[in-house]
Amino acid sequence: MKKLFAFLALVAVAAPVWADTQTVTLAVPGMTCAACPITVKKALNKVDGVQDVKVSYEKLTAVVTFDDAKTDVHKLTKATENAGYPSSVKN
Repeated sequence: MKKLFAFLALVAVAAPVWADTQTVTLAVPGMTCAACPITVKKALNKVDGVQDVKVSYEKLTAVVTFDDAKTDVHKLTKATENAGYPSSVKN
């Protein structure tokens, strides 16, 4: 039992180390005015794990840095979609 407890304690301490910071560029073609990036940025910043968001109206993109242990690309694109701006990973 002590070994199990020690193992679980080790996993709890080491788990944050396994997390990695990822950066993804999302294409957000629905931004039609200079105010749209504000809404997109607010929506993305509400997603748990998002660390930084840079939205470009000129390029119709959002560059998002996030903790992949807390969120993923699907949650990011869902957040923009829910805000009225469907997005996808830019290739």
